Amino acid sequence: MRCRTGAQGISMNRCSKILIAIGTVLILAAASLMLYNVWDAHRADLAAQRIEAELAAQIGRNRQNREEEADLAAESADREMPVVTIDGVQYIGTLSVPAEDLTLPVQYSWSYEALRSSPCRYTGSYLTDDLVICGHNYARHFSPIRWLAPGDDVYFETADGEKIHYTVLGLETVRPTDIGRMLEKQDRMSGSWDLTLFTCNPGGQTRCAVRCARADDNP
Repeated sequence: MRCRTGAQGISMNRCSKILIAIGTVLILAAASLMLYNVWDAHRADLAAQRIEAELAAQIGRNRQNREEEADLAAESADREMPVVTIDGVQYIGTLSVPAEDLTLPVQYSWSYEALRSSPCRYTGSYLTDDLVICGHNYARHFSPIRWLAPGDDVYFETADGEKIHYTVLGLETVRPTDIGRMLEKQDRMSGSWDLTLFTCNPGGQTRCAVRCARADDNP
């Protein structure tokens, strides 16, 4: 904005006040956005904690039933993953990452709205060792997975109480449009993997993919 002097121009004093007002509005808008992001991350953390507690209780009951009915369970690659339904939403189990002190419920189906509550299954299954789980980069959701290192432990407890142990093989940076790469199960550098966790990197221009393999101590 040009500030002019003279009878037909606005005074320098008035021009300065307008510029200060505009600057104040911009600062308030930026502060409001930051506060909203903090509130949204906190809301997501509380939602995940509540769901995880309910899910853990149901998984405990399912584990007992599974042990009692183990002789009737048929191992088949095409069988469906069991689910627990809470508030009308289906969950396939809980994901635990001890190195980052994370324990989170995992929904059966993903959507942008669903991701605001918890991580979601993107595709695949733990039954066929091609499970891919996505999560928002909230501070207490999937943001910390960017700091995982090869050898770190990851656990997935299924809806019927089976606990699967994975270890991290490595991390990759993947373009958002490279869906094929995200879903691949192996490469020449890392070998093959059985589980992928992914989230947005800061700025949202790339994705962080954590590749994990089943550990040797699985039953």
